[in-house]
Amino acid sequence: MFKKILIANRGEIALRIIRTCKEMGINTVAVYSTADKSSLHVRFADEAVCIGPAPSRDSYLNMANIIAAAEITNADAIHPGYGFLSENSRFSAICAENGIKFIGATPEQIDGMGDKSNAKATMKAAGVPCIPGSEGLLTNIAEALAIAEEIKYPVILKATAGGGGRGMRIVWKAEDLEPAWDSARQEAGAAFGNDGMYMEKYIEEPRHIEIQIAGDQYGKACHLSERDCSIQRRHQKLLEETPSPFMTAQLREAMGEAAIKAAMAVKYEGVGTVEFLVDKHRNFYFMEMNTRIQVEHCITEEVINYDLIKEQIKIAAGVPISGKNHYPAMHAIECRINAEDPLNGFRPCPGKITNLHVPGGHGVRVDSHVYASYTIPSNYDSMISKLITIAQTREEAIQTMERALSEYVIEGVKTTIPFHQKLMQDENFRKGNYTTKFMESFKYD
Repeated sequence: MFKKILIANRGEIALRIIRTCKEMGINTVAVYSTADKSSLHVRFADEAVCIGPAPSRDSYLNMANIIAAAEITNADAIHPGYGFLSENSRFSAICAENGIKFIGATPEQIDGMGDKSNAKATMKAAGVPCIPGSEGLLTNIAEALAIAEEIKYPVILKATAGGGGRGMRIVWKAEDLEPAWDSARQEAGAAFGNDGMYMEKYIEEPRHIEIQIAGDQYGKACHLSERDCSIQRRHQKLLEETPSPFMTAQLREAMGEAAIKAAMAVKYEGVGTVEFLVDKHRNFYFMEMNTRIQVEHCITEEVINYDLIKEQIKIAAGVPISGKNHYPAMHAIECRINAEDPLNGFRPCPGKITNLHVPGGHGVRVDSHVYASYTIPSNYDSMISKLITIAQTREEAIQTMERALSEYVIEGVKTTIPFHQKLMQDENFRKGNYTTKFMESFKYD
């Protein structure tokens, strides 16, 4: 087992990793930018090293400084959390070159799943259901027009190196394809330095359901059931729950089996997530694989009583997994509490928290890094906390969430708490009747 782990991240996920390390008897090293010098992850780690100024490129994305911090503190492993360098194959390789264990996927696995076109080809070969579309990258607009005619409109253009909705265009008729092609390539080239595009059949009324997986260094893999992430805005998740209200036992088995096939196809090492689109007829299609811990991992932990960060660390240290699949025994919901103004297009609202009261009680978990008088910096994402409620049934989990939201007091900045309070009262949400298009008709004012 590792003696000392450096956490190459910030905020609530850094604090989350530190907590598990302490429980495992592993010393921790926090890294921080000058903007985060008063953050809780700096305070609670055994050691802390400043790695640069506030901009991410100069600190949390500065590989040389992070490796140097690991070397001067004699850390034998680095946990990247999510975001930043967590899916950077070069960083994974640099860690290995410097004799430091990267607690995550190998460079080959990251590259194989990071390129969406290659990932789709790998999944098809493994027998994982994929959305009909182009075989690899499109070479020109003529090929795009021919494939669209074959698979029928609507279609969706996607950047092979894309994420967060950038380089993505939905096209409903042939005359709109060429303008969409041009604008998507331009956006993808500017955002990712790669304008490669592929095409898929556009799935109407989809749900976004992901399967949590774990794989060890010995070729064994298992799944840990699903999370429904369909409530999102501009491809950014707002709320997650498990089990999905749309799920059936038969669908869960089929999706779990497909996720294990995906993991085995790339000999996956670590914990990760296989994401699917599920249509209204419960047909499911591979979308992508995230080779890291997810923001929403907490709800899976609560319904199966399983520490996913601990599992990550154990797998990286060479401990074999049991190979047993896990199924939800409870229901959990996660609301992402962000420093954003829902009445103004969810615009980020950094600033100082002047007063804070965090909800508690039975069935409530709060993962957060903030405190009263903490200043939310403008340099990073706007997440304040993840509010999770756990109960025997979905109805009880919603009721507990309503109570917890009513107790949550954050003053000094605008937050998404009022948005989530209204969401909990929405009739369609309460019935579990929602898709990824939910926010297009949900009115918050």
